[in-house]
Amino acid sequence: MVENSELRKAGLKVTLPRVKILQMLDSTEQRHMSAEDVYKALMEAGEDVGLATVYRVLTQFEAAGLVVRHNFDGGHAVFELADGGHHDHMVNMESGEVIEFFDSEIEKRQKEIVAEHGFELVDHNLVLYVRKKSK
Repeated sequence: MVENSELRKAGLKVTLPRVKILQMLDSTEQRHMSAEDVYKALMEAGEDVGLATVYRVLTQFEAAGLVVRHNFDGGHAVFELADGGHHDHMVNMESGEVIEFFDSEIEKRQKEIVAEHGFELVDHNLVLYVRKKSK
């Protein structure tokens, strides 16, 4: 199973809760899930994994680099699988929906600004908080 090898590569012991949570994160259409979202999805799928276990496993996954935790303003932490590709986020302030995007011009401009100030860019996280335009 792919999940087993991913866990081993990350230095984690293969346990049933870890496999179930990794499968849930990998198979869901919702890319950004809170621990509560993962727990509810597991319960709906008939899996017996406690909420405390979900929190603990997600924290282990984050430390191992399998997931990325985001703490968007006005909300709780959400997790997404670390796929290695950089992207930025928009958060719909009315619905809580998280929209991923990538813009090469924004990325280029950020590097230029950093260089203009005599630095090199190590990492960044851009989050735009949005709402639908009123007509």
